[in-house]
Formats: sequence, structure tokens, C-alpha cells
Amino acid sequence: MYVITVVGNLLLILATVSDTHLHTPMYFFLSNLSFVDISFTSTTIPKMLLNIQTQSKVITYKSCITQMYLFLLFIILDILLLTVMSYDRFVAICHPLHYMVIMNPRLCVLLVLACWIVVVSLFYGTGLSVYLSSAVTQNSHSSATASVMYTVVTPMLNPFIYSLRNKDIKNALKVIFKRATVEWLFYLGLKKIPMITRLKA
Repeated sequence: MYVITVVGNLLLILATVSDTHLHTPMYFFLSNLSFVDISFTSTTIPKMLLNIQTQSKVITYKSCITQMYLFLLFIILDILLLTVMSYDRFVAICHPLHYMVIMNPRLCVLLVLACWIVVVSLFYGTGLSVYLSSAVTQNSHSSATASVMYTVVTPMLNPFIYSLRNKDIKNALKVIFKRATVEWLFYLGLKKIPMITRLKA
């Protein structure tokens, strides 16, 4: 699931960056959401997989603090970006004729920057202090299942839910795959040419 999450979200970012038709506010926010989802899952899942393989649950204090910092940072960013995306869709539906004027590139960048800044200054300090000061420890199977659901399953499904059912994204991915296939075949052809010349000699 972790590999699917990373590959799916990377493909979405690659599609939005490479195709000029997708340089719109909606896809700008989607690519940012994909980046945050990759970062969000990468803060906990690799360590979890290592723990499963080594049968060890040990983590250093510094690693724990760093992991908690990044975890809270990206989970709140995820929520704020979804809020910004909701505003984008509201403008597109309620003010379609003024959409490109209202959702101009400057505003889109400012909204994303605001998400990065409502996280660091407001939510992060209080969230970390509450989480670390909590004396309650839950070690049940149900809490572990719930944590896997929101740390792995949701980020994995986001590319499918928000983009892969979209015709523009599908077309962009087809172009990327065709280009990669042509380049790969060209590369293989170049490798075969010297071999053929050697056989003829």
C-alpha cells in the first residue's frame, strides 16, 4: 500500500507538471495534496515496516520528536489543502465566469503558503504539546487498525478519488507513458545496434 501511495501520487504530480493543460488552480492544489500525502505517509510507514521486519519497537527520543513534528505538520497541511480545494470548487461552481480572475496564480500560491504558515504558527505548537503531554496510552488492535486507515489507506486512495477518474489526468498519463515507452524502445535500439555491427564484423 505504501508503494502504491508513493507511485500514484508521484504520477499525479508528474502529470500536472508535464501537461500545460493541467496548469490550472484545481490541479495545482491536487499536486500539492499529492506531495503532502507522500510526505505524510513517509514520516511513519518506513519506520513501521522496519519495526515489523526487525520485531523491534524501539525509537530514540530525537526520532520520536522529529516524527511527531512531521506527522502533525503534514496531517494539518492535508486538512487545510482540502479546505482550499473546497473553496476552489465553490468558486468554479458559483462564479464560473469569474473563476480564472478570482483564482489567479498569485492567489493560489498565497493560499498554499497560508496553509504552510496556519500549520506552523497556530496548530503545530498546541497540537504537539497536547499530544506529548497526554498520559493516556492506547495499545489496542483497534487503535492500530484505525491509525493504518488514516495514515496509509486515505493517502493511497486520494490519487484515484481526485484525479484518475478525470479525463485530463488520464490523457496526461497516457502521454507520459507513451513518451517513456518510445524513449525506452529507442534506448534498447541503440544498445542492439553495436551488437549487430559486432556480429557482422
